[in-house]
Amino acid sequence: MSSQQALLIIDYTNDFVADKGALTCGKPGQSIESNILDLAEKMYQNGDWVWFPTDVHKPNDPYHPESKLFPTHNVRNTWGRELYGDLKSWFEDHNDQEKVKLFDKTRYSAFAGTDLDLRLRERKVDTIHLVGVCTDICVLHTAVDAYNLGYQIVVHENCVASFDQTGHSWALNHFKSCLGAKVVE
Repeated sequence: MSSQQALLIIDYTNDFVADKGALTCGKPGQSIESNILDLAEKMYQNGDWVWFPTDVHKPNDPYHPESKLFPTHNVRNTWGRELYGDLKSWFEDHNDQEKVKLFDKTRYSAFAGTDLDLRLRERKVDTIHLVGVCTDICVLHTAVDAYNLGYQIVVHENCVASFDQTGHSWALNHFKSCLGAKVVE
């Protein structure tokens, strides 16, 4: 069977992107919206998988390490956890629970504590395309796990953002120099 590709749109939610989001990237995150939409549609039309690994938390969870690092964010069934902007309606229009789906993650990496690796391997996916936020946190940790699991990695530079420009630039270099990722426009 021929190889397959998957697009992972990581944490592109109101809390991470909207002006009033609890942990927002703000304008850098908002500026990549149309690029992500275009890529999602292109890959969907190509028959590729388009999945949304999306952070989920409980308010003031004493057992989650992020509770000590960041304000409460992406709480289930809140506005903050909804997909940001036009990506929300694109997802609703294309959500078929197979090619396009959203799944919960509770750690930075989309692989940590999820069945993502199993689902990708079942579908013969060997190349993953990474977009979303934050470049130097959740996108980076997902890329590191993908590297360790043997996936080919493509990071779309015009589809990732962070609230920390230094971290964003560092991560883009790290994808190329340490993970052998292809960083494309």
